[in-house]
Amino acid sequence: MCRFLVYKGRNPILLSDLILNPTHSILTQSYDCRLRLDIRRPHNGDGFGIGYYTTPTLSSEPCIFTSTTPAWNCVNLARLARKTTSSLVFAHVRATTTGALSESNCHPFSYHSLMWMHNGHLANFNGIKRLLVGAVRDEYFLMVEGSTDSEWAFALFLDTLHSLGVDPKSNPVGGFGHAKLREAMLGTIRRLNEFFEATGTTEPSLLNFAVADGNAVVCTRYVTSRDDEAASLYFSSGTRFHEYKEGGFYRMERHDRGQDLVMVASEPLTFERGDWVTVPTNSILTVNKQTVLIHPIKDKYYQNNPAYIRSSKFAEEKGQVGLGPRDCDECDEIEAQAPSSTQSTLVETAA
Repeated sequence: MCRFLVYKGRNPILLSDLILNPTHSILTQSYDCRLRLDIRRPHNGDGFGIGYYTTPTLSSEPCIFTSTTPAWNCVNLARLARKTTSSLVFAHVRATTTGALSESNCHPFSYHSLMWMHNGHLANFNGIKRLLVGAVRDEYFLMVEGSTDSEWAFALFLDTLHSLGVDPKSNPVGGFGHAKLREAMLGTIRRLNEFFEATGTTEPSLLNFAVADGNAVVCTRYVTSRDDEAASLYFSSGTRFHEYKEGGFYRMERHDRGQDLVMVASEPLTFERGDWVTVPTNSILTVNKQTVLIHPIKDKYYQNNPAYIRSSKFAEEKGQVGLGPRDCDECDEIEAQAPSSTQSTLVETAA
């Protein structure tokens, strides 16, 4: 299916240092998805998108650039990335599951100050679509321009946020708050589960969502199953992400206990063992002022036993599981060319 990347930093980063230059950048993942286990379709070439926030004096809304051209073949992407900086970036490469090949179906999607993207799929989308469409207010129904399940999930998120007493159009100074975004995200997943149950949908849905308001970021790694693994998701945090050796060899450095930047990705951008941490299945990750919070999503698909091993077969069949640096033989070969970093990551995990 797809791959996505989130960057949230205290300081702006040059987009090319995220999406072009690293050894396993998201651009590389669009054509050479070596960590993808779905060998039937190793490409994410059905378009791409980049969304980033500029200074508030320009606009509180994100700038979105999408194209149906494969990311590896878009010269304009390279030109823009080498001259653009931002402290909050979304990037997405697409492999179509629902919806035609068109710019209106390319992620990320936006609504005023909110930005959204998805890696995965809503199972039995044609079966639940009528329920989903009928559940959202007119303004969010009319917001949808494409035909993907992902954009309709965004419409449902906006409707859920509205139901919490927040106007998604309001663009408050400082954002809506990470707690409110997290509450709306959990409500969106709960409502989707109600649609699946009402239609008798038994196939698992892979719901790796990401949303930002220009200040906070909320991501999920979630599957509607007690036994299956969710689509892969990793995060990395530290004080500096830089190229320490020519040839795209990047790593995360950590100089103190503070965190100046956080990245969340479907697949690691580097092969440094100490850089990336796996996000647990069926959990929600919040980035607030470069602090990472991870909460378990406790519903009927939650596993109380931390030692329980979920099956990765379903996610592998969907091309949604990427091996992390600790599991990849190729990583050992690349790491042998240069010493790895010894970054330790501070994460606050809430039960």
